[in-house]
Amino acid sequence: MPELPEVETVRRGLSPVMDGKTIEAVQLNRPDLRFPMPAGFAERLSGVRIERLGRRAKFLVAELSSGEALIMHLGMSGRFTITDGTRPGDFHHEVAPNPKHDHVVFRMEGDQTVTYNDPRRFGFMELWPLADMETYPRLAGFGPEPLTNGFSHAWLNEALRGKTGPIKSVLLDQRTIAGLGNIYVCEALYRSRISPRRRANTVPGERAARLTQAINQVIAEAIEAGGSSISDFKAATGELGYFQHSFSVYDREGQPCRTCGAPIKRIVQSGRSSFYCGSCQR
Repeated sequence: MPELPEVETVRRGLSPVMDGKTIEAVQLNRPDLRFPMPAGFAERLSGVRIERLGRRAKFLVAELSSGEALIMHLGMSGRFTITDGTRPGDFHHEVAPNPKHDHVVFRMEGDQTVTYNDPRRFGFMELWPLADMETYPRLAGFGPEPLTNGFSHAWLNEALRGKTGPIKSVLLDQRTIAGLGNIYVCEALYRSRISPRRRANTVPGERAARLTQAINQVIAEAIEAGGSSISDFKAATGELGYFQHSFSVYDREGQPCRTCGAPIKRIVQSGRSSFYCGSCQR
């Protein structure tokens, strides 16, 4: 599932086409994705201006001139693609009439089209009052994001105190840090030399300082690389991310550690694979 860097890459790709632009019409090709589409979805969006296309954790949030927020989640296989009616050669995808997995088509001002394609349909779109975003249940209680003023060594120290679960599982809890997923938690724990098995309440202090820095570094580098294309992910312009070529531990079971040469191990924690070096990470 796309994590923060992948969703931020999509947001940046869509921004020139959607940020500050009017949605002229919406073509809805099915009544549901993971959940039923909001009532009157196409009508509520047609003629509405996107004042700002933002992101919160792994969600895209379009702030609308109508006073609503369009909240979009990519699920496991969702992706947005762009066509420009004036320069079709600039993009990697052409929109066909009602293609099989093109479920939502936004006709934007300037003769541009944004299409949401999702073969598995685990993504979703919802509308919520913009003034009440703090009560939106899928984002309620989320912690601060990496690379923001709210995320700091001091914050992480307090967030981990009293938590006896494995640090890997605690970091995947969005109430601790918003937007982190399995890939980047594995990579950040490796960089900070912390075992995914370590109890979270033993991390505050020097380890938390290293971990805070590692999380910010990994996320910043992944965004710069356009995310990690290990499955279906592509940017809105059709380009693949390439941070997967920089993985130190993720999906490298049995391969030598880039620091000490010991084989990378894999264990399962909370139903997710954890990759780590048993020699470097303690």
